Amino acid sequence: MSRPALTRPILCLVTDRRLCHDGDLVRKVAQAVEGGVNMVQLREKDMPGGGLLKLTMELKNALQNKALLFINERVDVALACSADGVQLGEDAMGPSEVRQLVKDTMLIGRSVHSMEGALAAQRQGVDLLVVGTIFPSPSHPAGPVSGAALLRRLTARIATPCIGIGGINAANAAGVIHAGALGVAVISAILSSPNPRQAAAALRQAINAAWASRQGLERVSKR
Repeated sequence: MSRPALTRPILCLVTDRRLCHDGDLVRKVAQAVEGGVNMVQLREKDMPGGGLLKLTMELKNALQNKALLFINERVDVALACSADGVQLGEDAMGPSEVRQLVKDTMLIGRSVHSMEGALAAQRQGVDLLVVGTIFPSPSHPAGPVSGAALLRRLTARIATPCIGIGGINAANAAGVIHAGALGVAVISAILSSPNPRQAAAALRQAINAAWASRQGLERVSKR
């Protein structure tokens, strides 16, 4: 079994069940996928393993292979449910050690906040870098904000695909794509919306348009 392919451009929904006031995270995620999300990162750090595995299986059934499913840091849960990938924080287990566990069956993502972190992750063979925090974010209100400048520096030097995260919405997503990102990751822009499908569709439209524009500019520059 080989690693799944990354569909371009990526619209990743990172979960936070605290934003689902009715408790129905699975339903909101499924609606977001209908709107254009093609990657879901299950990031419920406070859930015990049993509950997390149950939620993972519910999500996997709801996604019906319409979006890649990444599990945040819990390699055991990812293996138990045959997830598509594992997302590692900068302080998590190293990508090299995770690769020994998952072999070539899963993608490995790494969250980075600097050129040094990105270079180190690339050396360890990660498949995807999640770069942030790009804009002021409700999930990291006190954290440093890099803007799109960090993405530009990374994508100019690093071959590993990057997606931006942090305060991204339909109004500013295009700038992230034009900075060289393969896509964007969002939390509140979708889960805080009363209509997750519509919110995802607006983001999908923004990044698709920016992607097409960037591809066109790159073709012209190569002539």
